[in-house]
Amino acid sequence: MMLDDAQEQALIIAAFAAAEQAYAPYSDYPVGAALLFDDGAVITGCNVENASYGLALCAETVAVAKAFGEGRRGGLVAVAVVGLKADAEPITPCGRCRQVLNEVAALGATDPLVLCVSKDDVRRVTLSALLPHAFGPSHLA
Repeated sequence: MMLDDAQEQALIIAAFAAAEQAYAPYSDYPVGAALLFDDGAVITGCNVENASYGLALCAETVAVAKAFGEGRRGGLVAVAVVGLKADAEPITPCGRCRQVLNEVAALGATDPLVLCVSKDDVRRVTLSALLPHAFGPSHLA
């Protein structure tokens, strides 16, 4: 699914709003994510850090957990990821988040557009380009 300019901008704005809610006292790097589904629903998440660093949650993972909690299984068409302190280089989902997003995409047989956003730039890339040869549900069938 191609996004028009208004859809893309709305998704980015939603991700920035989510980043404003981040709990990032250790990295001081607030991140927000917004997931767009085929019915037009937008689910957001922010990173949530923890004093035990390994227990931190990425924004994309929080958004996916919220989506699953609402009963969503598949239908993911686009994702926006923003870092409030990402100046020149757009932020991209980490490897773990790519895998988590792939699970949602695989359930609906989609290849979502991922908007990787910095202060001055938006990089548009498909999830399959970010995570080629992904492991997914079909490998366990």
